[in-house]
Amino acid sequence: MFRWILIAVLTIGVAGTAVWGYQEHQEKNAILIQAENTYQRSFHDLSYHVDLLHDKIGTALAMNSDTRLSPQFVEIWRLTSEALSDVGQLPLTLMPFNKTEEFLSNIGDFTYRTAVRDLENEPLSDEEAETLQQLYEQSADIKDELRKVQHEVIENNLRWMDVELALATQDEQADNTIIDGFETVEKKIEGFSESNMNTALIGTSSNEHKFQNLTGDQVSQDEAVNISKELFNVKNENNITITESGEGADIPLYSVSYRDGDKNAYMDMSQQGGHPLSLLVDRPISEKQLSLNDGQQIAEQYVKDHDFDNMEIFETTEYNNTGLYSFLYSQNGVRVYSDAIEVKVGLDNGDILGVTARNYFMNHKDREIPEPGISEEEARDMVNPNVEIQEEFLAVIDNDIGEEVLVYEFLGTLGNDTYRIFINAMDGTEEKVERMDGKEINFAGM
Repeated sequence: MFRWILIAVLTIGVAGTAVWGYQEHQEKNAILIQAENTYQRSFHDLSYHVDLLHDKIGTALAMNSDTRLSPQFVEIWRLTSEALSDVGQLPLTLMPFNKTEEFLSNIGDFTYRTAVRDLENEPLSDEEAETLQQLYEQSADIKDELRKVQHEVIENNLRWMDVELALATQDEQADNTIIDGFETVEKKIEGFSESNMNTALIGTSSNEHKFQNLTGDQVSQDEAVNISKELFNVKNENNITITESGEGADIPLYSVSYRDGDKNAYMDMSQQGGHPLSLLVDRPISEKQLSLNDGQQIAEQYVKDHDFDNMEIFETTEYNNTGLYSFLYSQNGVRVYSDAIEVKVGLDNGDILGVTARNYFMNHKDREIPEPGISEEEARDMVNPNVEIQEEFLAVIDNDIGEEVLVYEFLGTLGNDTYRIFINAMDGTEEKVERMDGKEINFAGM
């Protein structure tokens, strides 16, 4: 009798396990099917948007009316945004596809920059017309390559999940038509970047240039290790690893890392001058012993010791017993946002836990800052009258298309929120409005 009861229980158990396994299998298949459908839709949308992008650029070339050209450029800009969104939904994060994304982004920047100006008073230059012609021809090549991939996908019923698997496992031997097709697109666009070097397409962002402010002699690996020991606050180099940057890096770098128990640190340092471009120290943070102002003095001393001249405190933020301090370069009283440095300080013992100085070394230079074209009072009149203005400054910022512009910067409150409002100091245009997200503004240091 007991034997039959045991058999019945085991039978029920096996059946239950089979049902559970089947349900798990069904749920897994449903997730895979959903992911595959998303990838397929995004890819076909990408092909469609690039196709349409090529047509719209061709139409712009044929237009003779400046009033119709601006809306056409806005439409091209919208299509580039759609195409970039499509790329972002494909499983290509493990595959170098940055040239394609950069190319689409540059088309968007170029058409947006052209669309927002008065084309009747400032029509397309010969250089811009040549750029547009190049974009038309280049987008045709991209369209054709994507169509080839699309044909193969449909003809051979290819799956994007196989692409994701091949990229994740780094299977270089796998014969994957989709990966090969996208690598062809990337190589073509890399060639476009070289041919576009002298056109109006390049230089739309302050970040698209080489480092302008690296000084000092070349430092050896031994010297870099000694600098790292000081910044990591360690006494020996037993757990320090240092490597040199390879080909393709913006500048020659040392990448230095430290690992010992629960303390880890990482730094990128320029080989010229031994300047820390970025520093991150990860360790347990103990009970707070220092005030936010104490931490600011430590951050200011770091800035001074590393020869960052004419920097002024901009924002201070405290979280998890650490202080984050942002500094801006000041040229004759004008704050320059491109030349920014951030320093993170542990408020338990005053250690430097983080530095970000890449933007400073990339962008810093002596600028010819013009005299404002409008007065501060005229700029104030451009601000929403419901905003109660607390402070005002002259500043240089990057606008939406990456160009440096002189602005009046107003700090003000509306209800319970604080805003930073930038008004173009030459023509009164409202360049940007930013909500402060609860960050503490150091009014005393400004």
